[in-house]
Amino acid sequence: MSCGEPHETDCSEVLDHLYEFLDREMPDSDCTKFETHFEECSPCLEKYGLEQAVKKLVKRCCGHDDVPSDLRAKVMGRIEMIRAGEAVPDQDVSAAVQE
Repeated sequence: MSCGEPHETDCSEVLDHLYEFLDREMPDSDCTKFETHFEECSPCLEKYGLEQAVKKLVKRCCGHDDVPSDLRAKVMGRIEMIRAGEAVPDQDVSAAVQE
């Protein structure tokens, strides 16, 4: 997607990192670049608005589901193993919860 106009930040770069922008997982300087791009590029602004709306809808509809405590414990245990540099077993975490 592109409006066909030249921009300081290319449309493909903006769209490739759109979720990082939405989640504010990028440096402020990059956020500023993206905001400037959205002011100049209506197709990218439209895509941003659509993805933002979908994210809000998912949060509203699915944001209140509690994660089973045993699944959470198993996932956190694996994260700790990875952080500690230990070998992680090749077992599906969701299958382990169903046992």
